[in-house]
Amino acid sequence: MTSEPIRITRGEGGEVEVEGRYDAFAAEVLRRAGFLFEPSLRGYWIRLPFDLGRDWENEHASWAAEMLSAARYPVRLDPDLHISPPGQSTPSAPKLRPAMTAQAPPAGRQARR
Repeated sequence: MTSEPIRITRGEGGEVEVEGRYDAFAAEVLRRAGFLFEPSLRGYWIRLPFDLGRDWENEHASWAAEMLSAARYPVRLDPDLHISPPGQSTPSAPKLRPAMTAQAPPAGRQARR
């Protein structure tokens, strides 16, 4: 770990991106929160996907900051990315849409055992 904070910011074009030094564990935390790692000439451009809405971006940026802070990384989150007042933790991971599941067998039929 380093004393330089990991900065999660909203760029001039509206994209949410990460700047600063990070290690392999911090990279996995950011991936878990939905950040993408795009190769660039200076290393990786770490950003959230485009066009998913400001609420979704704020939720995932705040979640990433909370997870990194819980792992004792110094983090600086832009004020307009907070979903809850500073100092209050995000209760859980952002809500995901329910996955499609197999349907139950039709009534009157028993599943094979």
